[in-house]
Amino acid sequence: MKIGLMGLGTVGSGVVRLIEQNGEAIEKKIGQKIEIKKILVKDPEKKRMPQVEGKITIVPEDILEDPEIDVVVEVMGKEHPALEYMKRAIENGKSVVTANKEVISKHGKELIKLANERKVSLLYEASVGGGIPIIRPLKQCLAANKIYEIKGILNGTTNYILTEMKERGMSFEGVLKEAQQKGYAELDPTDDVDGFDAARKLAILCTLSFNKYVVPDDIYTKGIRTISKEDIQYAEELGYTIKLIAFGRIDDDGKLEAWVHPVMISKSNPLNGVNGVYNAILVEGNAVGRLMFYGQGAGMMPTASAVVADVIDVVNHIPGQNGYEDAKVQNIVDTVSKYYIRLTALDKPGVMSKITGVLGQEGISLISVVQKEVRGEYAEIVLITHNAVTGSIFNALKKIEKLEEIDKVANVIKVEGEE
Repeated sequence: MKIGLMGLGTVGSGVVRLIEQNGEAIEKKIGQKIEIKKILVKDPEKKRMPQVEGKITIVPEDILEDPEIDVVVEVMGKEHPALEYMKRAIENGKSVVTANKEVISKHGKELIKLANERKVSLLYEASVGGGIPIIRPLKQCLAANKIYEIKGILNGTTNYILTEMKERGMSFEGVLKEAQQKGYAELDPTDDVDGFDAARKLAILCTLSFNKYVVPDDIYTKGIRTISKEDIQYAEELGYTIKLIAFGRIDDDGKLEAWVHPVMISKSNPLNGVNGVYNAILVEGNAVGRLMFYGQGAGMMPTASAVVADVIDVVNHIPGQNGYEDAKVQNIVDTVSKYYIRLTALDKPGVMSKITGVLGQEGISLISVVQKEVRGEYAEIVLITHNAVTGSIFNALKKIEKLEEIDKVANVIKVEGEE
């Protein structure tokens, strides 16, 4: 089987190395040799590993129009021109393997339909969780289940930042700078720290789990930029850990909830022990109960492992995915959760009664109220609510921010109870 590799960055280089290192073992497993025929790059003059000599091209047609190439492996990243290349490859009767979460989450419906029409495979195990097998289990091993909840830590960069903030007492900005220096975070970290990367992965997982197309724009997304070391400290004092959680659930009536949000999770939650750049995904099905998938969510060789596994599935004629109907995702304001609220207010009598009065008007009751620190004339106050409708929380906070005694609402974080 001859493949065309589009992209020779971190993941592409890993694919080349893995096929070279494990090619013999792979051939014994599938009865066929996998050979990289051409590799598309932007800069042909860049110094490359010796294994790719004679295979480099800057012309997409050398891959897309070559009748000898059976599979196109797209590891370029970004939405364009990757989307256009994938469409052309499928239209030309080539199967496509990709690690591109942005393209799959936004355009999966169109590409899957096209792949089904052309009777080729579109596989994307590496688009979620790097080397963690999760796409294939959802499509095959768990196909007999009704999956009703999926929840996880889907971004290693944000998990690394939150872990370091907790363990070393550092600020968000300080850890982010360190992460960028170590290569864990991009120079422009927006996709990671603002939750967009996790939302794209969640859209893919929800689509597979609930048999309905979910797109990232339908997912309420809040990242970790507002998390301070004070929030980390207060969470610890309250018996919680802050994680950026991606959550999807469907009920028996087909009501679908999906969001990405910082969450205070209890110490008994299995996600509490997932630290550093690691990812973990909890899946709940009506037959298997709860399963946890854990491992490195990114990196050269783990991601390359998932890519090459998909190439093997093409050889084994493992089908892609059926078409689903579009999902109607519940608006975040209609969901229910406990919330942690941190605000600063004038340190004088009567302020708390005003705050609780506004909350009471919106039907929100409190589990706890703690005054943390007094800085000058202002005190920092931490509230934990009982389960409340999120829209009511939003409405109450708008009213509270308008009170003359309130300096600011500093943060709002979901709170999850005991597991």
